[in-house]
Amino acid sequence: MAKNKASSAPVIWLLTDDKPGHRNQLKGLGNRLRVKAGASLFWIDAHHAKVPFWRALLAMPPKLDRALPHPDLIIAAGSGTHGLLLSLRRLRKAKTLVIMKPGFPRTWVGGSIIPAHDGVAQNRDTLITEGVINTITPLARITDKPEALLLLGGPSPHFDWDDDVVFGQVVNLIGEYPQWRWTISSSRRTPNALRERLDELSGLRVTVVNPDDTHEDWLNHHVATSRAIWVTPDSMSMVCEAATSGVPTGLFQLSERSDSRVASGVRRLVEMGYVARWSDHATVMGGKTGQEKPLWEADRAANWVIQRWLASGAGKTQKAQKRTTT
Repeated sequence: MAKNKASSAPVIWLLTDDKPGHRNQLKGLGNRLRVKAGASLFWIDAHHAKVPFWRALLAMPPKLDRALPHPDLIIAAGSGTHGLLLSLRRLRKAKTLVIMKPGFPRTWVGGSIIPAHDGVAQNRDTLITEGVINTITPLARITDKPEALLLLGGPSPHFDWDDDVVFGQVVNLIGEYPQWRWTISSSRRTPNALRERLDELSGLRVTVVNPDDTHEDWLNHHVATSRAIWVTPDSMSMVCEAATSGVPTGLFQLSERSDSRVASGVRRLVEMGYVARWSDHATVMGGKTGQEKPLWEADRAANWVIQRWLASGAGKTQKAQKRTTT
């Protein structure tokens, strides 16, 4: 492990299990820490650093596959990274942070960032977020062009998925707003039968995109060119990405499963005015939102991390930023 050169810029290790949702949260927080604190980010794939249980329990780090500068902060997302995170928790002068509720006592690491729907109380070392962190940056200006983005998921443990219901709502929107252009994006969870029905809608006003046709920055680009976004509520990540953009966002209507924490989290976002229900589609298409400020939890989490865990270097940067903006 290479020794970190003297520098005010913090070194941050991001531990990933390479699952898209977990990686997206790490990237969203890491990007803001790079912007606000000048952090240097180093990604570590937990699959390449297998950690036996005893090493995690005793906080004995494994040998990594490459030399890295010594970290100021180590952030992990996903249960597949927890063993590696725990094995690294006693590295000299390195703080540890876990995103999402872990399966181990939170006192074992320096801090936690946990979504509100997990039902954990906030304390000095725990930040509770509304929904999940993501890579979307709120737009400074929403386009005037009548273009809408539809993001469709699929069956999940949190909502009763129904192809006919979703397809019917998609057709209803397209028919009710004939002057609009529509981009419909399915996901890997979208049933093939529904994908085939969506493909039949392709035309001059409708573009249908399958997940294999997208790239890493596809969503950011299409969010930036949209005046309205509609999302199926089965994916908390998609809902939060749309809400973060500041573009008026509505939810397709699906029946909630009882006792689903994700469903309660989505409901919470509706109640706070970040997203609207299907019954409020006229409000969404009219360009109105319930919140003056978008949901930018990556930025809020970065501020908290800087204040709590990077005080020696980046904390000074953050204080200077506060003085500049006040």
